[in-house]
Amino acid sequence: MGGHGEQDVARRRFDVADAAPLLLDPQGVVTNWTGPAERLLGYTAAEAVGGKLSDLLTAEDAERVPELVGRCRADDGWAGLMTARHRDGHVVPVMVRVLRTVEPRGRSSLLVLLSELAGSSGWDMSRTMLEQMVSGSAIGLAIVDTDLQYVWSNTALEQFGGGPARRRLGLRFADVQPGLDAEAVEARMRHVLETGESVVGFEHVGWARSAPLRETAHMLSFTRLDDDRGNPMGVYYSVVDITDRHRARQRLALLDRAGRHIGRTLDIMHTAQELADVAVPDLADFVTVDLLETVLRGAELPPGPLAETERVPLLGAGHRSVYEDLPRTVRDLGAPVSYLPGSPPVRCLTTGRTWRQEQLDPLALEWAESRPGLREATFLELGLQSVMIVPIRARGVTLGITVFFRRRRDPFSEDDSNLAEDLVSRAAVCVDNARRYTRERNAALVLQRSLLPHRLPEQDAVEVAACYRPADELTGLGGDWYDLIPLSGARVALVVGEVPGHGIDAAAAMGRLRTAVRTLAALDLPPEEVLGHLDDLVSQSAGEGETEPAAAYGQSVGSGCLYIVYDPVEGRCAMAAAGHPAPVLVAPDGSVGFVELPAGPALGVGGPPFEAVELPLAEGSTVVLHTDGLLAGVPGGNDAAGNGTGDADPGRERLRQALRAAPDSLEQRCRAVVDALVPARPYDDVAMLLARTRLLDAGQVAVWDLPADPAVVAEARRTATRQLGHWDLDELVFTTELVVSELVTNAIRHAAGPVRLRLIRERALVCEVFDGGATTPHLRHPRAMDEGGRGLLLVSQLAQRWGTRFVPDGKVIWAEMSLTGPDDLPVG
Repeated sequence: MGGHGEQDVARRRFDVADAAPLLLDPQGVVTNWTGPAERLLGYTAAEAVGGKLSDLLTAEDAERVPELVGRCRADDGWAGLMTARHRDGHVVPVMVRVLRTVEPRGRSSLLVLLSELAGSSGWDMSRTMLEQMVSGSAIGLAIVDTDLQYVWSNTALEQFGGGPARRRLGLRFADVQPGLDAEAVEARMRHVLETGESVVGFEHVGWARSAPLRETAHMLSFTRLDDDRGNPMGVYYSVVDITDRHRARQRLALLDRAGRHIGRTLDIMHTAQELADVAVPDLADFVTVDLLETVLRGAELPPGPLAETERVPLLGAGHRSVYEDLPRTVRDLGAPVSYLPGSPPVRCLTTGRTWRQEQLDPLALEWAESRPGLREATFLELGLQSVMIVPIRARGVTLGITVFFRRRRDPFSEDDSNLAEDLVSRAAVCVDNARRYTRERNAALVLQRSLLPHRLPEQDAVEVAACYRPADELTGLGGDWYDLIPLSGARVALVVGEVPGHGIDAAAAMGRLRTAVRTLAALDLPPEEVLGHLDDLVSQSAGEGETEPAAAYGQSVGSGCLYIVYDPVEGRCAMAAAGHPAPVLVAPDGSVGFVELPAGPALGVGGPPFEAVELPLAEGSTVVLHTDGLLAGVPGGNDAAGNGTGDADPGRERLRQALRAAPDSLEQRCRAVVDALVPARPYDDVAMLLARTRLLDAGQVAVWDLPADPAVVAEARRTATRQLGHWDLDELVFTTELVVSELVTNAIRHAAGPVRLRLIRERALVCEVFDGGATTPHLRHPRAMDEGGRGLLLVSQLAQRWGTRFVPDGKVIWAEMSLTGPDDLPVG
């Protein structure tokens, strides 16, 4: 016995009042003996003085005296437990404390205090008592020697496997627990033997012999045992079963992993697969996730469990297995799944409650109906032993089921069932969110398809291509739009605009604004007037909707719009912008230029009036209209998107290079430019419209200036008839004569100045009559006895479309007649 541990114990338990003092010289010889020492050990002063202290101790402790005496001469002293020998021969357990003292003459000596341990509570213990204490402990205890072979273990260690204590003797850890990682455990033992450092709280997880189908966890602590000289004799270790705590940590870790990995997308199938991936292998060996077919479509479901029916329409949405042979029991993802009526999966769907079976009937057939090419298999053939079926329910709605299987593991317990329900409930919310998103997204996409042009109308003024890329990757739509609107006289309006924000609200506002633009375009107004009326509409609607800002056109405040009118007869275009980037022009030779267009204010915010620019375009020129999202991700792109800035802007320069490098095909050029300038996830919505100009051949247009004389009406009819003959349009002679006659007569009768007649042969025959009047003609419905007022009524009946547009020096009344028949073109 000895060491610092004994000193600590002795210091705590030593009672100085009961101690027997004596003095030693520096060589350990007794120089003074007291009455208490005589009473304790039976020696008289004459017998004790002059003898050595070692003579008063047992042989084992006597060997320690020279070392202790030398130590006490060098430091403050020593305290510990020893065994003394009484004069009559019996042993006396004593607590010993040795202190260094200095006598008045300067000589040093050692003061020894002895205190008998007999009757001292807690220390008067025999080896038998100590063995009873450690053997009866509920904690597994063992001692191995320096070769790591068992020399002793208590009964409690048997609960961890390895057999009775007597069978362990001479064996090593790997011999009695082959299923555990013996190398890791023995490595800790060697470390303790080599360094003397104790290891406390080493956790070890594995399958022990005592529970071959159950993963267990133990906490081990290791301490080195030394002899009296400090030499290692072996390792003493303890084992505590912490399987329950380990499983609780596993459950928390599984739920934490589920929270991080399930529902990362709003895709229903992906979310179902994430549920299966998280559950395997920590909770189950094989998992399938089946969802109702209506869930995958995003449809609404009735609340509560499903009604009892013979067949429930399910689709396989996810599965995961740790075994290669088990996937043969599932269908391809998205394939129909059909369970037998009355089977546990169907009961879970109809009751909304979890079903668990710790041990499956090995000869029972699987519940799914047979599949072509595969025979029915029993649970024994599949190796499935335990099962849980958990309904997937969220917000009171049943969405499907999740089936958990185990093979060669502990059967599912009630704790496993609670964990599975918690796991599935978390995933169910994600699945339901994905279902609701699918429904909303489908509705948004329907809205988008109804708002954006399905295809641009066919016409002969320009060749067009368009591209749209939304920034909102969830809904797939935003507030940018483009349009091409056929106008009278073979002209077209090219429009690009954008509404602030993204998503379904911006798309709805965009749809209202686009409809307003098309309505104003039908009035054949100049671009600056179209934007002026549009600005008034947005401003007024925003004022009326102050209590509901998103109502009507309220969300359109701050929108941008570029409106261009191109005339293929004259080869000219007029344009105006409202808070929108100016167009880019690509000449027939490939050179790229930027139109210097005055930047008008955004719609609804107020400001100076809009200004228009008119310029000629050579045939084959390409007009590039785009929203500012095209250059939003380009350094300097915000400046480049503005109007009136220099060509040295980085955004404009990149756009110029992209247009030069793009293919000649408009469709490919449009896609190439957007791909070159817009990231995969754009910062803003992007709409781009490319229009390559055409010119009508001179032979397609005929113009005559007519004097303001009623007699010229007959000549106008004959002239128009001859022109139709040149164009091989004899079938339209009768209709055209009537239209020309009525329009020319109306112009001569009600207007002042010269009259001009123009015929245009395009996809339709266009008859235009110009006069200097500034009043709009009105369609009248004369009474039976009225002598006039039937001219425009007759024109409206004969022509497919007709209308009036104003020009700087007068107005034009026009009418269109179909070249192929009255039913082939829509009435505008």
